[in-house]
Amino acid sequence: MKSQPAVLPVESRTPGEPVGDRGDFLPFAVPDIGEEEVSAVVRVLRSGWITTGPEVQAFEREFAEAMGVRHAVALNSCTAALHLALEAHGVRPGDEVLTSTLTFTATAEVVEYLGARTRFVDVEPRYLNLDPALVRRLIEQDYVLRDGIRRHRVSGGRLRAIVPVHFGGHPCDMTQLQAIAEEFGLAVIDDAAHALPAAIGGRVVGGMGCTTAFSFYATKTLTTAEGGMLTTDDAEIAARVRLMALHGISRDAWKRYAADGSWYYEVVEAGYKYNLTDIAAALGRVQLRRQGELRVRRAAIAERYSAAFAASGAAEPPAVAGGAEHAWHLYPIRLPLDRLTIDRARFIQELRDRLIGTSVHFIPLHRQPFYQQRYGYQSAEFPVAEQVYPRLVSLPIYSKMSDADVERVIAAVEEVGHRFRR
Repeated sequence: MKSQPAVLPVESRTPGEPVGDRGDFLPFAVPDIGEEEVSAVVRVLRSGWITTGPEVQAFEREFAEAMGVRHAVALNSCTAALHLALEAHGVRPGDEVLTSTLTFTATAEVVEYLGARTRFVDVEPRYLNLDPALVRRLIEQDYVLRDGIRRHRVSGGRLRAIVPVHFGGHPCDMTQLQAIAEEFGLAVIDDAAHALPAAIGGRVVGGMGCTTAFSFYATKTLTTAEGGMLTTDDAEIAARVRLMALHGISRDAWKRYAADGSWYYEVVEAGYKYNLTDIAAALGRVQLRRQGELRVRRAAIAERYSAAFAASGAAEPPAVAGGAEHAWHLYPIRLPLDRLTIDRARFIQELRDRLIGTSVHFIPLHRQPFYQQRYGYQSAEFPVAEQVYPRLVSLPIYSKMSDADVERVIAAVEEVGHRFRR
């Protein structure tokens, strides 16, 4: 990972807009929206064209260029991007898709939308990303080749895809995962909801040769309030996603209200309503231009956290692989519960009592009632996720935090750790 400045850069907060360093509650996440974003949105509102149109097209072009890919399709969420990516890659009822258990439910629920089965895999212990060794083992042990089709021994379902998740913004080992996918004839649908901008080995997440889904939710490193983007170099995949994103209506349906448009259209598939608006795209275009500066700020905050916690031992900071450029969407510490007299829930409450907002990422999906009841998952199948989950706490990390905000968080974590030390 590139070295970051030892001193926090000047905060990007607008003067007169305190986030939390004056004794008030410090939220877990705050979007960094400035006057340029506001002006861009107002311009679109005044233009008279507010839904999918020229701003969305411009956003797609600029995003594709930033990722170094041929195609980008703007959508109303990362969930939509994942859903349409799986559909475009041929996932059908009875198929199976492998993904991490340590992710948000959207990663798995889109598989269920298609009538396919979600197969959860444990994470590797350092970066909490999908473990390539376990992926290979599951494929080799649980699947047999029958009539040229790789089928599950029990269900007979056909394995179709692997969905890596870049936990917190730390890139996965895509080289290994893509090699496994190629060996077994599988698609890779990359869940990059946390990973903008991120890279590993000089390869940018979103430009690694596989279909990738990004999130622009309110808490993300680039926000359009709600929104997402799909990137791909495959023209057929991009065309299929565009078709299915707007009711399955024939090409350029949005233009029918433009001066050069036509009232006539054809419904060629039973599609969905997943399009992004020009209002959201205008916001996203400005945010995209600012990604470099926003990431520098988050990285500097992460560096300050890690230095403090490594010195005090109050928490275990997240690891970063050599050659990895972390997006720092999340900063997940691991609590030293063996040295504390309280559990994670009490620790979070103690921080809240000190006016510090936190979160937990994530409750492993194999623990969720829907997946337990549907597939009978047992905790023993996921030893790493089970070991780390009770210890995880995500601290605030966003570009509008001031130096004083960062020091408040550090002081609170260290105070609680000291007060409740065994």
